[in-house]
Amino acid sequence: MSPLSSTNRIAALFPGQGSHSVGMGADLAAAFPLAEAVYAEAEQTLPGLRALIETGPLEDLTLTANQQPALVTASVAAYRAWQEKTGLTPMVAAGHSLGEYSALVAAGVLSLSDALTLTRKRGTLMQQAVAPGDGAMSAIMGDPAVVAEVCEGITGVQPANFNAPTQTVISGEAGAVAEASAELKSRGLKAIPLKVSAPFHCPLMAPAAAGLSPDLKAAAYGPFAFPVLANVTAELNDDPQRVPELLERQITGAVRWVETIEALAGMGVDTFIEFGPGKVLSGLVGRIVPGAKTLQMGTAADVEASRL
Repeated sequence: MSPLSSTNRIAALFPGQGSHSVGMGADLAAAFPLAEAVYAEAEQTLPGLRALIETGPLEDLTLTANQQPALVTASVAAYRAWQEKTGLTPMVAAGHSLGEYSALVAAGVLSLSDALTLTRKRGTLMQQAVAPGDGAMSAIMGDPAVVAEVCEGITGVQPANFNAPTQTVISGEAGAVAEASAELKSRGLKAIPLKVSAPFHCPLMAPAAAGLSPDLKAAAYGPFAFPVLANVTAELNDDPQRVPELLERQITGAVRWVETIEALAGMGVDTFIEFGPGKVLSGLVGRIVPGAKTLQMGTAADVEASRL
């Protein structure tokens, strides 16, 4: 891809499930009016969500239907606090799975209210798509080409997240994931079963994709303030009309994170800023583009100390 024209070389990154924590973003809301406005709108859109974010309990916050809109809230709050502090706008954005919704809000394509409503339903449908115990996910450490080869030979399992050059998550039917994990171990790779509520980013999520499709098509999409790389293509999108299809495909398709970060680096990005709780994406960027400059904006202290 050719470099983008911009006054800066910042890519905004937004995390997906697993980065949540009770109290995330509360200090941002206390310190920055724009962050407070995000939490207020989240509470108005989904009553009870703010209290769940701020005080838990963690087991309720962790539920997929709660965690997804909660992470969008915390991530968008961090982004808007950073904008309030710095006056800057990134040249491009990307989000990991659920984080793509946060990226689209940051880019002005989706309203916060619509993103929260969509992710609440997305989480509910994904949880309902597969009966407990029928699906599984496993993190594989090793050559992704070997992972792909093994998955191709076993029905019911596929790569779900290409997270780092030697970290690929597989997803699918529980038996197929176990069989693939055993075969990969026999080839010298490491397989770590993941504690997840459902097998995400695989064909078992087709009922969720079908269920969310009408809502995605009915939502309003505005113009892009800056482009967003889509998970399923690892390519820039600045066409609002393509967003519903890309988000629907994302539910059953793999998250191509390695290609996404490599593409951003190829465009000339020199600073990757992770907006929201945790440092998962910053760690992955460091493994994909060694030496890349990464910053985390998850707390008021992070934003106050931000220097580019």
